[in-house]
Amino acid sequence: MEQLQTLILGSGPAGYTAAIYAGRSGLSPVIYEGLQPGGQLTQTTEVDNFPGYPEGVDGNQLMADLRNQALRFGTEIRNKYCVKADLSKRPFTLTFDDESQVQTQTLIIATGASAKYLGLPDEEKYRGLGVSACATCDGFFYRKKVVAVVGGGDTACEEATYLAGLASKVYLIVRKPFLRASKAMQDRVFANEKIEVLFETNTIGLYGEDGVEGAHLVYRKGEADERTYDLPIDGFFLAIGHNPNTELFKGQLEMDEVGYLKTEGQTPRTNVEGVFAAGDVADPLYRQAITAAAMGCKAAIEVKQFLDENSL
Repeated sequence: MEQLQTLILGSGPAGYTAAIYAGRSGLSPVIYEGLQPGGQLTQTTEVDNFPGYPEGVDGNQLMADLRNQALRFGTEIRNKYCVKADLSKRPFTLTFDDESQVQTQTLIIATGASAKYLGLPDEEKYRGLGVSACATCDGFFYRKKVVAVVGGGDTACEEATYLAGLASKVYLIVRKPFLRASKAMQDRVFANEKIEVLFETNTIGLYGEDGVEGAHLVYRKGEADERTYDLPIDGFFLAIGHNPNTELFKGQLEMDEVGYLKTEGQTPRTNVEGVFAAGDVADPLYRQAITAAAMGCKAAIEVKQFLDENSL
C-alpha cells in the first residue's frame, strides 16, 4: 500500500494553502481534490475581499492561482474523493472512490462545509447570478439594491443587518411567525428601518432573465388565507445554516452538535494525534476564504512539527 507523509483532503483555500506550506517544508504533500475541486469559491463569480487582488478576481481564477502555487512547491494533486477513513491507528488508512487505498502519517482535513439550500431548482439556475449563501462575500455587489435573506436565526439576522449597511432595502423571509434569533439580534433587526421581516412566508421560486429579478412567495402556506405573490429583488441570500463535510469522521473525531470538527484552542489539532482540521470544516463562525487559508497555514506548520518530533 502506498505510504505518504502528508495527505490533504480538500482543495479549497485551506487545502491549497496547507499544500503550499507543506510543500515548501519538503513534505511532498498529496491533495485529494474531493467532489468539488476548488471548493465553494468556484461557485462564485467575483471575489473582492481576498488580499492581493486589488481589482477583484473571479473565484475560479483565484482557486486556479492557489492550485498552481501548490503545484510549484511539489504538491501532487489527485482527482479523487475519500469514501472511508480509518483513524484508529497511525499510519491512517484512507479509501477512495476508485477503491484505491493509501496510508499516511499525517492528515489535514480541509473538506469544507456546504451551505444549506431550500432545494428549489431556481437556486441552482441563478447560483452566481443573484443567489448567494454568503452576505460577507457577495454583499458588496448589491450596494443600493434590494435583496432578500431567507432564515430566522442569528445567522440570518446578522446577514440581514450586514446587508442593510449596503443595500437600499432588505427583506427577511421567515417561514415561522417568529424569529429564532437571540433577543439582541432581534432588536437589531426590528430597529433597522431598512429591514422588513416577512413572517410566515415561504419562497417557492425565483425569476429573472439574466439573473434574479424577483422571488415567488407564498404567505401562510396551507392555511385558509394562503396568498401567493411576487417580490421584486436583485439578490437572494440563503442563511439557513451550513453542513460541515465531516460524515466520514463521525465516531472518530470530536465534533460539535452540528458536526464541525473540534480543535484544541487556537491550533488545528484534533483529538487524534497527527490529524489536523483547517478551514470551514472546523469554523462555524467566520467561513471566509482568508480565514480558511490561515488555518491551512497553521495546519501545515503543525504537521511539520509533528513529523519532526516523531522522527517520521
